[in-house]
Amino acid sequence: MLVGRGKRRRVASVALLVLVGGLALAASVYAGSVVATPISSDPYTNQSSQHRTQLEPDSFGWGNTVVATFQTGRFFDGGSSNIGWATTTNAGRTWTTGMLPATTIFASPAGPWSRISDPAVAYDPLHEVWMISTLAIDASVSGAAVLTSRSTDGGITWSNPVTTSESTGTFYDKNWITCDTWVQSPHYGNCYQEWDDSRMTMSVSTDGGLTWGTPKFPGGSGVGGQPVVQPNGNVIVPYEGGAGIRSFRSIDGGATWQTSVPVASVSEHGVAGNLRTSPLPSAEVAGDGTVYVAWQDCRFRSGCSSNDIVYSTSTDGLVWSSQSSPPTRVPIDPTTSTVDHFIPGFAVDRSTSESTTRLALGYYYYPVANCGGSCALRVGFVSSTDGGASWTQPRQVAGPISVAWIASTNQGVMVGDYMSTSFAGGNFAFPIFAVAKAKTGATFDERAYSARFDVTIPSSASLVRARKDPIRYSKHNFVPDLELPPVTK
Repeated sequence: MLVGRGKRRRVASVALLVLVGGLALAASVYAGSVVATPISSDPYTNQSSQHRTQLEPDSFGWGNTVVATFQTGRFFDGGSSNIGWATTTNAGRTWTTGMLPATTIFASPAGPWSRISDPAVAYDPLHEVWMISTLAIDASVSGAAVLTSRSTDGGITWSNPVTTSESTGTFYDKNWITCDTWVQSPHYGNCYQEWDDSRMTMSVSTDGGLTWGTPKFPGGSGVGGQPVVQPNGNVIVPYEGGAGIRSFRSIDGGATWQTSVPVASVSEHGVAGNLRTSPLPSAEVAGDGTVYVAWQDCRFRSGCSSNDIVYSTSTDGLVWSSQSSPPTRVPIDPTTSTVDHFIPGFAVDRSTSESTTRLALGYYYYPVANCGGSCALRVGFVSSTDGGASWTQPRQVAGPISVAWIASTNQGVMVGDYMSTSFAGGNFAFPIFAVAKAKTGATFDERAYSARFDVTIPSSASLVRARKDPIRYSKHNFVPDLELPPVTK
C-alpha cells in the first residue's frame, strides 16, 4: 500500500513540474507589476461537476511564502471535486500548484468523501507546518467532517488529511483555521479551527495539526467565524450572527470560550446578477494586537442602493469601534457613485502597528449596482499605509467577467462566498481571487488568480482620505441572535 502511494506521488510530482513550468513565464512577467496572473487550473473531467472551475480562495502569507487554496470542479448543489492549492516561496515570482491527496473519490490517491468545500489555510511557525482546513461532504450533500491537510516542506507537498471532527448527523459548515504565530504568546504554536454545527464550534491543536481536541461550543448561532490570534495569545472570533456581526474570544488558549458580543448591525444591498454573496466577515490582526473585521454594507448609501466595504476594530474582542459609532467605510468610491462593492478580502501587515499599519483590500465590484441582465464583475484593490486614515485610488485588477462565465450553484452563480488577500515578501500584498473567461462550448474557464502589489510605492494619484460619512440607510426590526439556516455548500 505504501509503495503504491509512492508511485502515484511520483507521477503527480511530474505533472506538477510541467504545470509549474507553464506558469513560471507568466509569473515572472509580473514580478514588479500588478498584472493578474493565473496560478492554477482545474484538472478534472468528471461529468458530475462543472469544469473547468476554481473559486472561493483563501490564503496566508509568511516570510516570502504565500499559500493559496480554492475549490476545484464546483458541483451545482454543493462542494467541489477537490481542493486545489498554489504556493509561492519567492514572493510571487513563480507558483507551484496541485490538488490535495486522499480527500475525495476524485483525488489521487482517492479519499473516502464524495465532495469537499470551504478551504482555509494557516501556518504554524513553531512546528513549521502549513495546514489547509476543508469541509468534507458526503453522498447526501451534507457537511460531514472537518479535515486538516498538512505540509512540512513549505507548502509544496501535502500529506493525507487528518480528521479534525466528524459529524454524528448534524450539518457542518463554514470551517476556518488559524495558528498562534506570536513567539511572545503563552500559547505560541496553538492552532484553532472553527466550524458551524447549528452553533459556533471550536477545536484546538497543540502538535502542528496532527491531533485536535474535543470540540467546544462558545454558544450562539451564526456562520463564517474567522478566528485571529493577538500577540498576547487571546483568540478573537468574529462571525456573521444573524442580526449582524458578532465575536467571541478565548483568553486561555482555547481551554474555555467566552460568550459572544455584538460588533455591528449589518445593512446589505442585494447584489445583482444572481451572484451568490453574503456579509461574511474578513478578519485580520495587526502587530499591536488590533483586530480588524470587514464586511459589505450599504448603510452609507441612500436607499441602500449599493454596498461599500466597511470595517470595525477592537483591541480586546469585547469593545468594538462600531459599538458606539458607525463602522469605518473604506473610501473606494464616493457615496454618490453607482458602484457596488462586495466579497472583501481584507489584509493587515502583522509587522506594522498603530498609525503605520499597512492595510490591503481586494474585492469584487459592479460599476453599476443595478446592472440587470448585463452584469459583469471586476476585481478591485486599494491599500493604506497609515492605518486607514487614507487610501490609494482604486485599481481594477481583473475583469470584466460576465456572470454567465462563472460556476452556477443552487444559490446563484459563484466566485466564492469569500476571497483573500495576504501580505508577504516585505511590502507586497497578494489578493487571491477567481477570474473567468468565456466558455468554450459547455466548458468553463474559471480559475484561481493572483496579483502582487507593493503597497509602499507612492501612487501617482492623490490619496483618498477616510472620513465620517453620514448613515443614509438603516435596517429595522432586527431579531437578536437570529439563528441562521445552514448554508448549502
